[in-house]
Amino acid sequence: MINEIYNSKLLALAGNIPRNGRLQRPDATGTARSKLCGSELTVDIKTEDTGQITDYAHEVKACALGQAAASVVASQIIGASRQEVERAYGQMAAMLKQGGKPPDGRFVDLKYLEPVKDYPARQASTMLVLSALVDAFAQLDERAAAG
Repeated sequence: MINEIYNSKLLALAGNIPRNGRLQRPDATGTARSKLCGSELTVDIKTEDTGQITDYAHEVKACALGQAAASVVASQIIGASRQEVERAYGQMAAMLKQGGKPPDGRFVDLKYLEPVKDYPARQASTMLVLSALVDAFAQLDERAAAG
């Protein structure tokens, strides 16, 4: 039943999103949009040469599912490596689309979004924050390749 998606923990996460806003001079900005519902999320990141995130802000215009995922990520993102973000992205996609295990490590609280696996139409909004982060890292790669 859809009510299990919107449980009290998820609603609490959605109602308390840290790191709202934009960074003045980010190293990269990534954006993701759900075509189905129109939710949109933009992230700004600052990184060290190692790819470790040193500062982060986001602008969240999303449903409660996108807000909850953004809240989890924002609360744990500082100090995260690119590999941790990409791993969480892969784990979330597998959890939602293939019945895989929830993310572990620093983004373990994304487990509260596991019931979304039964509602394919809501999965894109749940992935917004991680998709935007992957986009931001791709921009860093493009800049590095351009020299």
